[in-house]
Amino acid sequence: MTELIGPLGGKLHTGRSRNDQVATDMRLWLMKEAREIETALKGLIQVIVNRADKEREILMPGYTHLQVYPATIFLSVSRGANRAIQRAQPVRWSHFILSHAFYFAADLQRLREVIPRISVLPLGSGALAGNPFVVDREFLAKELGFDSISENSFYGVGDRDFVVEFMMWASLTMTHLSRISEDLIVYSTAEFGFVTLSDAYR
Repeated sequence: MTELIGPLGGKLHTGRSRNDQVATDMRLWLMKEAREIETALKGLIQVIVNRADKEREILMPGYTHLQVYPATIFLSVSRGANRAIQRAQPVRWSHFILSHAFYFAADLQRLREVIPRISVLPLGSGALAGNPFVVDREFLAKELGFDSISENSFYGVGDRDFVVEFMMWASLTMTHLSRISEDLIVYSTAEFGFVTLSDAYR
C-alpha cells in the first residue's frame, strides 16, 4: 500500500490488531449471512401463508404420528357398544401447512434476537487491551453496519459465543425444515398421494 499511496499506507494498520480484525471479520460475515437467511425465512413463511390462503377449502386426514387417531366413535345408542376407531381426523390442509409457518415464525423471532448480539463491533480492542490511538469506534460501527461496540476489550477479541448461539439457532431451524420436508415426502408417496411435488424438486 505504501508503494501505491505513499506514506499514508503506513497508517492503514493504525489502531488495529490481527486479533480484533479477525473478530470483526467473523462478525461481519455472520451478520451478512444471518440477514440473508432472515430474508429467505420471511419468504418461506410468506409462501406457506399464500398457499394456505388459496387452498383453505382442501380437506385431508390428520394423523397423530401416522397412527390411528385415539378418539372413538360410538355407533350405538347403547353406551360403550359397537365402538369404531377413526383412522384419522379430518382437518384443513391450510391448518396443517400453517402449523409449519408458526415454527418458522418462531425461528425468525429467535434469529432477530440473535443478530444484535452478533452485530457488536470489536475493532479498536487491539490485541486485548485496546490501543493508544484515539479511534472513533462509534463512527467505525456506523460505517461498517454494526449495532453497537464491545464495551470491554478482552471480551471484544475473545468472545465467540455469538457463533455458538447462531449454530444452536441453525440446528433448531434445520430441525423444523426437516420436519416439513418429511411431511411433504410422506404425503407425496403412492400410499398417501396428498401432495404432488414439482419435477424441479425431485
